[in-house]
Amino acid sequence: MAFGCSIAALAQAGEAGGQLEKIRASKTLRVCIWPDYYGLSFRNPKSGTLSGLDTDMAREFARELGVSLRFVDTTFGRFIEDLDADRCDIAMMGVAVTPQRAERLALSRPYLRGDVYAVTTRHNTRVRSWQDIDRPGTRVAVLAGTYHEPLMRERLQQAELVVVVPPRTREAELESGRVDVFMSDFPFTRKMRDHNDWVRVFAPPAPYFLVNSAYALKRGDAAWLQRVDAFVAAIRADGRLLEAARRYGLDPMMIKD
Repeated sequence: MAFGCSIAALAQAGEAGGQLEKIRASKTLRVCIWPDYYGLSFRNPKSGTLSGLDTDMAREFARELGVSLRFVDTTFGRFIEDLDADRCDIAMMGVAVTPQRAERLALSRPYLRGDVYAVTTRHNTRVRSWQDIDRPGTRVAVLAGTYHEPLMRERLQQAELVVVVPPRTREAELESGRVDVFMSDFPFTRKMRDHNDWVRVFAPPAPYFLVNSAYALKRGDAAWLQRVDAFVAAIRADGRLLEAARRYGLDPMMIKD
């Protein structure tokens, strides 16, 4: 079967199903986003405008389904609860695929892949390189609910881990000097570099923890997952995903295989 035909077949097969029926009945696709995710689902604090690869793809998906679109603000610490409570139909916010999340969520085929990056200040004397992160006395921040929290809890042997719970932010903790460095990913550290002249960003000297990103759904609805997978296959095949990735400077995260 040709690739295009397989996508069409998957889409047709996914038209029937619980969540799809609800979406079509309500004529609305509810998409959970983290509105501070630069390049993926970012709300401009001045204009209130949402932009990013995932918000663009959400608009494409709603258009394909023939329904209106409603964004639902969430956080990485709360989005699983929001999906389970049916406050949104899908999370389109660069959800990292981890074993812990795979146990609780249905995850689409991946569409991006990235590594861990570190952010510190230009004047910080304790952390001047990646090798300085895991040392006694260094305070390393992660955002609660992100995959960086269990990862750094496992990886750090000497430094102190600081879990930042919203509405506190990693960047405020760093700028105030309460932490020495925080761990994040390519899109968010790009935001820090683009908008703050006081930051210094480190990439790991070798792959540290390559992780795929996917769209997340509540478990137990095979037809809805199949329809989402068909959409991901289509945007990868027809170039819409690559075009959006280039538009937001995320093309280094594109999965080539």
